[in-house]
Amino acid sequence: MRVVSVVGARPNFMKLFPVARAFRRRPAVEHLVVHTGQHYDPLLSERLFHDLRLPAPDHHLGIGSGTQAGQTAAAMVALEPLFTDLRPDLVLVYGDVNSTLAAALVAAKLEIRLAHVEAGLRSGDRSMPEEVNRMVTDRLADIHFTPSDDAVSNLREEGVPADRIHDVGNVMIDTLVTLLPRAQAVREPKRLGVAGRPYVVVTLHRPANVDHPATLQALLGALEDLARDLPVLFPVHPRTHERIRALGWRDSEHFRLLPPLGYLEMLGLVSEAALVITDSGGLQEETSFLGIPCLTVRRSTERPITCRLGTNRLVAPDRNAIRAAVREAALGRPPEPPPIPRWDGHAGERIVQTLAGPPRDGSALPFIPALEEMSCIPGS
Repeated sequence: MRVVSVVGARPNFMKLFPVARAFRRRPAVEHLVVHTGQHYDPLLSERLFHDLRLPAPDHHLGIGSGTQAGQTAAAMVALEPLFTDLRPDLVLVYGDVNSTLAAALVAAKLEIRLAHVEAGLRSGDRSMPEEVNRMVTDRLADIHFTPSDDAVSNLREEGVPADRIHDVGNVMIDTLVTLLPRAQAVREPKRLGVAGRPYVVVTLHRPANVDHPATLQALLGALEDLARDLPVLFPVHPRTHERIRALGWRDSEHFRLLPPLGYLEMLGLVSEAALVITDSGGLQEETSFLGIPCLTVRRSTERPITCRLGTNRLVAPDRNAIRAAVREAALGRPPEPPPIPRWDGHAGERIVQTLAGPPRDGSALPFIPALEEMSCIPGS
């Protein structure tokens, strides 16, 4: 059996990690990794492969940046001859980036079976390119690996047959569980001078927040207000950094703009934070698992379980709204974070067990049947 995983951007690599690790326990499966090069900055790509101790990709396509259509098209042009040459039995795609959509389209046109990791997530906001990528990929996929019960419901409502859906849990949490000890050993809070006291971590990168000067100005003002009470640490993507500098904002003693951090440094910093303010999908999940209060600066989320069962809440990109949300947040990590079903560090193994069977050493997890075989599904 030959399986090709296609990744292209930072979130994909963290989702690939537990799946690649589980495939290594299946010698009968040839697992190849194709990196499209959608993220081409060394800090966002090669360093993350190093942090995760992933082997170098088997194929690197180097497509680079571009418009939504241009980047997707470039990835498709590069993937088609590669898939034709490799003749995989299955293409495995992750998340919702342009590389995911490109690989899904090429696999479908070449009649190669397609599996989608993190299937079924929906924000209801089609102005987000990621939402379109998710919807089209799920329409084309033969196998859907969902991270949560809301994702299962979304797929069922869209008419996806139950026997194509497998509720395996969250691969991002697998990576966190495995690497959290290493991340904390880096001691990033100490390096930044905030160890042992409350602080806030911020990430903002979505165009709706950073591409409009008035919105970005309001967000920076809210962070400056917060920095009067707590240190605010903001690892800034280079693109966002340019827009902040254009507004004339500079570092202050308690509101610090940092260069982008590697995965281990960022996880270590987040794991000891009193509060996280973000527009990232992954951080909504990580903070919910860790029990850390999170304010997501968006009007909708494709991860509503983090608001329903976790510690996340949505907030408008408005200075007063953020002030009010911070006042209402119970800052700090609780002794017992709220449990979320199947966010237990074994999603990657469940995925590979579904595709390739249990490992030869007999250490299989309980089998995760397709939904039509599960008595909890109405009508099954």
